Amino acid sequence: MGLILAACSSSSGPESDGSSIAVVASFYPLAEAAQRVGGDAVQVDNLTPPGVEPHDFELSPDQIESIASADLVLYMGQGFQPAVEDAVDSIAEGETVDVLSSMLLIEGSEGEGVDPHVWLSPILMRDLVRTVADSLGAIDPNRAAIFDANARRFEQALTSLDGEYRAGLEDCDRRVLVTSHAAFGYLAQEYDLQQEAIAGLSPEAEPSAEQLAAIAADIRAQGVTTVFTETLVSPKLADTLASEAGATTAVLNPLEGLTQEQVDAGEDYLSVMRSNLEALRTGLGCT
Repeated sequence: MGLILAACSSSSGPESDGSSIAVVASFYPLAEAAQRVGGDAVQVDNLTPPGVEPHDFELSPDQIESIASADLVLYMGQGFQPAVEDAVDSIAEGETVDVLSSMLLIEGSEGEGVDPHVWLSPILMRDLVRTVADSLGAIDPNRAAIFDANARRFEQALTSLDGEYRAGLEDCDRRVLVTSHAAFGYLAQEYDLQQEAIAGLSPEAEPSAEQLAAIAADIRAQGVTTVFTETLVSPKLADTLASEAGATTAVLNPLEGLTQEQVDAGEDYLSVMRSNLEALRTGLGCT
């Protein structure tokens, strides 16, 4: 897979006077990073509600106003959330940061553009956290040291998580990762796995019957025993493929958002990523 460097775009925002910094995050991983880094100094508005798949949701008038008035808008470019990108380009008055702009990105399949799912690699999530810390520090230099300290704590937790993944996925019977859509390219690249996705970078991109049959044949040929489904999209295609290929299914969460039940249970990025690791270890036959 090729690598390209995404383009950067931002606008200058107001300096903070010591009051809370209004941060708009386009979806869950960015909101999590902003809250952990900003702590009590920020008020974070996650545009994507719990249980909603973030790719193609539409903004409400209140959300559009939030983007317009925020001190900082954190978003994923490269067409991940077109409605958010359009609003940022047209109405945002504060600082705007495309967190993909400083990252080397994997190219998707032909015609799909680049893969935005960087947060599923703990190492790239660490880079994302640093981008958030730098952005908040630029807005409020007086609290930059606090943001840096908060970011370092989260970065250390992510480094530990990376170590758990490396140890947990080192010795596995299988290394082919069959997923509902192509969200796990960075994770697969980081831990020497081979992703084979049913759909493309967008979960709405359904394959043809011929493509499904070819994937089923590959699954049988490679001895794959588990097809991974997701939490925010229908498992119908994955269930059909698993049935045809004689495999079982298990949930692998792409962390594009939490369900309301997960929010109520106190789940977060680290806990869901650890659940994903256990699902991978079971599905891939790791010791």
